[in-house]
Amino acid sequence: MDLEFIHKYAPLYVEAAGLTARIAFFGIVFSLIVGVLCGFIRHFKVPVLQRIVGAYIELSRNTPLLVQLFFLYYGLPKLGIMLSSEQCAVAGLTFLGGSYMCESIRSGLDSIEPIQTESAYSLGFTPVQTMRYILFPQALAVSVPAITANMIFLIKETSVVSAIALADLMFVAKDLIGLYYQTDEALLMLVISYLILLLPISIISSLVERRLRYAGFGN
Repeated sequence: MDLEFIHKYAPLYVEAAGLTARIAFFGIVFSLIVGVLCGFIRHFKVPVLQRIVGAYIELSRNTPLLVQLFFLYYGLPKLGIMLSSEQCAVAGLTFLGGSYMCESIRSGLDSIEPIQTESAYSLGFTPVQTMRYILFPQALAVSVPAITANMIFLIKETSVVSAIALADLMFVAKDLIGLYYQTDEALLMLVISYLILLLPISIISSLVERRLRYAGFGN
């Protein structure tokens, strides 16, 4: 193991990790927004919109992220829509992640007994209050493990954004391997970088899930 090589090129991984984290952060935030909206539509079976959301989910989950990125990066300019590489990466992660987040939220909402909604209405709660104070907190608690798995999945999926000219972690590792043939060192730094990004999410999500369940949600 060449420690001098690791010391010399570790800053490249730090910079690439920042780019990866930024893309993943915005991709996860937007996919959660899309997922919540689509999850509500699926759960409440909103006419017309339900079919559109269903088609979106099938398209998103049955096409690879790489294909989606190529369409955004190479296809949209032919339609007159110009996006930067980073914008394409965030849009691709949002398109893919939104469908998975949608199903996580929907399954959480579906797990709540209808009697809770009826009881809330009988106590004078409005539909918005029922969703805010009763249904959504419980659905979120139930969905935390699935949402966390989706977040980790999306962060790992950032490894393909190098295909659209982004110097992410995978790009740096492949570049160093190609230039210096230091495969073990490059891959070791790659693994450590992803662990640093992913482990805190797993730990925090476990704490959040435990706290929500301790508060009485998701039981």
